[in-house]
Amino acid sequence: MSFFDSIKALFGGSSSSSGQAAGVYWIYVRCRRCGEVIKTRLDLQNNLSQNDEGGYTAHKTLVGNHLCFQRVEVILNFDENRRLVNRDISGGDFITAEEYEAAQDHT
Repeated sequence: MSFFDSIKALFGGSSSSSGQAAGVYWIYVRCRRCGEVIKTRLDLQNNLSQNDEGGYTAHKTLVGNHLCFQRVEVILNFDENRRLVNRDISGGDFITAEEYEAAQDHT
């Protein structure tokens, strides 16, 4: 692979069959206080903390841009292969990408 191919792969990424870019996990939530939908990106190579008992954990604090600025706390647990095994949320609810897009169409 040439130097430019490496740079292109780094910034362009590749897509998996799930629609997620390789090494990226997208998080979609709805604030429980105001209903604002929030989307954020989790880099599976750089944003995970390794657990002593194996696997990885990511903590994210999300705040919307428009309405109430309520904090939505997200904890994601991944196995050794960086596959999601558990997720927890406070201050909001997880939603699907489709629900996020539908909410964006109405704003």
